[in-house]
Amino acid sequence: MLLRHIFSPPNNTRLGHLCGPMDAHLRTIEAALQVKIAHRHEQFKVDGLKANAKRGMEMLQALYEMAAHPIEPRTVQLMLAGDGDVNGAEGPSLKTKRADLKPRSINQAHYLDSIASHDITIGIGPAGTGKTYLAVAMAVDALQRSTVQRIVLTRPAVEAGERLGYLPGDLAQKIDPYLRPLYDALYDLMGFEAVQKAFERQTIEIAPLAFMRGRTLNTAFVILDEAQNTTPEQMKMFLTRIGFGSKAVITGDVSQIDLPSTQLSGLIDAERVLKSVEGIAICRLTSADVVRHPLVARIVDAYDAPGRINLYPRDDALPVAPLATAPKPTRKPTRKPAR
Repeated sequence: MLLRHIFSPPNNTRLGHLCGPMDAHLRTIEAALQVKIAHRHEQFKVDGLKANAKRGMEMLQALYEMAAHPIEPRTVQLMLAGDGDVNGAEGPSLKTKRADLKPRSINQAHYLDSIASHDITIGIGPAGTGKTYLAVAMAVDALQRSTVQRIVLTRPAVEAGERLGYLPGDLAQKIDPYLRPLYDALYDLMGFEAVQKAFERQTIEIAPLAFMRGRTLNTAFVILDEAQNTTPEQMKMFLTRIGFGSKAVITGDVSQIDLPSTQLSGLIDAERVLKSVEGIAICRLTSADVVRHPLVARIVDAYDAPGRINLYPRDDALPVAPLATAPKPTRKPTRKPAR
């Protein structure tokens, strides 16, 4: 199906922002929707399957309305990832440095609403669905509005076997590599200087899960990231740290468990145990909510396809073959000498 549209009144600046450098935005839309886009000045043509061509033209019109300023590639990818339908995804208005921060799908909007209305929220979904980023955004918003007095971010350092004392350097140098994704989210939402000042005032704290034992966290927004790598005992320990006036968010991806195959994940156990507990919300995100490169959603679907056989299981899940033993020597029967 071939669709035509003439942008009026013509504006060369907007048209340049719409197409992107070397028509990069048009190529992105073509690859994602499997359509062909041709243009000459303000005249555009979109050729492809009916539904894809229609959506491609709708995206061009929406981007043209936004093209008063340069359009980032990320904006185009997010529109594609959100299926162009984010009108129904109205979440709470967040007070962060990112003025354009909003849910990109219905599930993300439900996730944000659940965090706002529940003291404990569990978010489960594949990589790239915004579980951690949106949780940190809600925490920053609560701190900016003085709803809480501090933010506490934690995750298990299972890659180091939780034995951080054996790693070189001071505490900050030991844990920094494992908590870097949380730092990145904070810098994006608050700015580098604001985050540094918050650390100096101790209104933001980032620590491994092992350091949470024995504490009570009052009037705090607490986030447990990578919760699929906790044990049931660690998950119970974390949940019982929550004090008065606090809010907790647990995020994880049950398809990326780094625990030994014989160890039950605390996230899977918590979903089963807490699903009927009043005051706790459990939100499931899917590949349709992925807001990274469009290929990420396809990768997630490919790995989660039903009937897919994993030919290369985790090393610790492989059966251990018994050690080979040398065969016992057999004695040859001795013949008695004839008398």
